[in-house]
Amino acid sequence: MTKLLGHRVLGSGRKTVILLHEWLGDHNNWRPVLPYLTSGTRWVMADFRGYGWSARLKGDYTLDEAASDVLALADHLGCGKFHLVGHSMGGLVAQAVAAAKPARLSSLVLVCPVPASGFKADAARLASMRTVAKGGAKALSEAVQARTGNRLGAGFVSAKVRLARRAAQPGIKDAYLSLFTETDISGAVAGLKTPVRLICGAHDLPFYRLAAQRKRFQKWYPHLDCVEIAEAGHYPPLETPARLAGLIEDWVKG
Repeated sequence: MTKLLGHRVLGSGRKTVILLHEWLGDHNNWRPVLPYLTSGTRWVMADFRGYGWSARLKGDYTLDEAASDVLALADHLGCGKFHLVGHSMGGLVAQAVAAAKPARLSSLVLVCPVPASGFKADAARLASMRTVAKGGAKALSEAVQARTGNRLGAGFVSAKVRLARRAAQPGIKDAYLSLFTETDISGAVAGLKTPVRLICGAHDLPFYRLAAQRKRFQKWYPHLDCVEIAEAGHYPPLETPARLAGLIEDWVKG
């Protein structure tokens, strides 16, 4: 039996939007966005197994498991259909949910997402990511700086490093690496009619920028809308929360 993901429900309304976090963060990544979301929608922050409110929830940490957990949470919330917002690794999980149960999804908002084809990493890149997963200050700081265009101050970098360290134990982050570096579900999502809003940050790593991502995503999703946030890198929930909130709400209302 699937155990329920740790979560919190904010607001109420006919529509339910589930917010999924990234690899180096938990639900706390979404907190800066919350003041800018209207109360007429039911907003749900959820943590993957091993993270945040789900820290004690053990598992295999696979993509199929994560997608099944999200669907179980939606069932628990009584959602026949719902909207799903996924950030980075959470964006890949959101796409897996859409592939598994397309009729359940009203729409997707994918924020700087890992594409359905995964984030392929050679041995050197994978070793670097495992170093980041261990949580050392230097490795985490460099990762955050690289993903935000080396343009933000030490205060932001330090705050993001703290969020990453508190989100999950190093072993959990390491376990999740396979989820997005060894998975390809592009065949499963190709042709899905789910409306998808793709949001990219102009200062993100080249792999995640709009030009590269649009080429990938337009092959799979016939109802694709693309938006670039000029002042963001890989962390729009932290860098430009008001702008991101507006983009999410606009898409969900539409």
